[in-house]
Amino acid sequence: MTEQTIHVTGLDLNSCASTSVPACMAALSEASGISEERRLSTLAELWLQEAIRIAESPDSQLHPVASFGAWMEATRYAYAYLFFTSRAPGERALEDRQTQVRDWYNYSVQQAVTLLFKNRTEESGVINQRHSTVRIGNWTLHVKMKVRLPENASMPQELLPASSLSFKGLRSVYRRDGFGAELVAVLDNHPLEVTHSESRHENESRGRRGYRHRVPRWSEMPSPNLTVLFRFDSEDLEDLLQRQEVHVSVHDPLVESELRLHGERIPLAGNYTAGYGVWLARSGFNEQSLRSLLGRDRGIDRPHLYMMQPFDPDRRIILMLHGLASSPEAWVNVANEILGDEDLRRAFQIWQVYYPTNMPVVLNHAAIRRLFEDVLASVDPSGQTAASQGVVVIGHSMGGMISRLLVSSADEQLWNWALNVPNVDANGTTSARDHIDPILRFEPLPEVGRVIFIAAPHRGTAVAGQRIVRWLSGLIRLPLTMLKNMGGAVQSAYAGPANVSELLKTIPTSIDNLDQQDPFVKAAATLPISRHVPYHSIIARLNAKGPLEKTDDGLVPYASSHLPGAASEKVIVSGHSVQETAAAILEIRRILHEDIEQHRQRP
Repeated sequence: MTEQTIHVTGLDLNSCASTSVPACMAALSEASGISEERRLSTLAELWLQEAIRIAESPDSQLHPVASFGAWMEATRYAYAYLFFTSRAPGERALEDRQTQVRDWYNYSVQQAVTLLFKNRTEESGVINQRHSTVRIGNWTLHVKMKVRLPENASMPQELLPASSLSFKGLRSVYRRDGFGAELVAVLDNHPLEVTHSESRHENESRGRRGYRHRVPRWSEMPSPNLTVLFRFDSEDLEDLLQRQEVHVSVHDPLVESELRLHGERIPLAGNYTAGYGVWLARSGFNEQSLRSLLGRDRGIDRPHLYMMQPFDPDRRIILMLHGLASSPEAWVNVANEILGDEDLRRAFQIWQVYYPTNMPVVLNHAAIRRLFEDVLASVDPSGQTAASQGVVVIGHSMGGMISRLLVSSADEQLWNWALNVPNVDANGTTSARDHIDPILRFEPLPEVGRVIFIAAPHRGTAVAGQRIVRWLSGLIRLPLTMLKNMGGAVQSAYAGPANVSELLKTIPTSIDNLDQQDPFVKAAATLPISRHVPYHSIIARLNAKGPLEKTDDGLVPYASSHLPGAASEKVIVSGHSVQETAAAILEIRRILHEDIEQHRQRP
């Protein structure tokens, strides 16, 4: 349409496309015989072309004001076409031209915002408050933050266009078409730094049970998705084309899906994958999880909880627990597919626990249970919001074992096991009962309403007892901080070596706990699961042939993963990392949709 409009007005197409762009635009502004819509959309495209030309010129970095001004003009004319012509956006909803102009607006806003961010100066003003005024060239921008950044940060370290990002390992990119520039705000709290340094959430608090303790560390995903709008508050077209003042609003696409502009209800653009992909791509979890398993430097020595979005009291929680030698990367496609499902996105928020998988299962369970209770008590002290009701826990492999303990009750069963562990001092254990009792005696977490076990070795596996695995277990070093984190409970329980390093060598590791002959696994398998919590099993088998009872996923046999009384059991032909298969994700989504429907029907 732009070429046609140039021809109709008698202008030279080649000149408008290269040397005489300003003159061409001036002539178009005055030309008669064309509709206002055609004029404005053509000027939007020509200004977009001019902005791209300036941005690609060798000296573009020397003239950020000129570049910014061109992007703003493209934004202005696109906005004028969308909202200041005789027809409302809804009247031309099926026209390709409107979609094209909307995309020009979104792209121009994206470029203007990122340029402003890169060239922010004290003279122009810094966007460091929820309401700021910024000046660049002849333009004045009134910025309003309608979103809270993680950790209450005032400014990100980077601002990345979501459309420019691609991620290896993510099967799908989920977004919502609409109005606004889709961006990712990258903060400076790098995931690896958060997990082994002091956190601002490390402070004294009172948990749900009333005892005082130090709150374990937690944080929000440090690369949230944002949507930015430029709004021109003009009364008419003439005022809009003269005005050099714009209102900038920053939105969270997880919270807002639409807005009203000039009397019209407009869908808000949103990207749900980009921020998550940036976080995982920069996390270094893959290497760190192996260091943590072996107990090496710069691993982690206690669980850390990541919220995939700022806490929302109106969304229920999905709590994800990964398996041995793993990390939140284990959930890359599971979490992304949940975020990509509109119904699930509206109903749930995702929390992921990252924990040291070398630690004994019983200690990891105690630490994760306490972590979850502490975080929930911090963000929802009353425990009365929707978020604290009907939590869904999803656990893969060893995370599935821990998930089962979260919804089980233990009275004397684990005490009987503990008193018979080699090198345990029965007298010391009894005298330290106040410290040890919360680890060995517990009830189902009352907030949990459903559990999904994935390839979980509830009864252990023979693989963990094989010679090569026993050799690997011998390479594992338990961290000295384990004794501190457990309040001295572990050290009080063990007799024998006074040397702490020697003591740590006598304590069973997580791999020891996975052996089907391990006394802890046998004791844990007898613990009753709450009758109020429906649970589901997703089980893998490497080969579709042969009796189901004789199959395994390469690590865990069916007989270990199967639980009588499950609300559903889905068997998938796959290896042990079955949680990332399309079939498993479909089953997880089915269960979650069923959970939403059942939750609606509850009083």
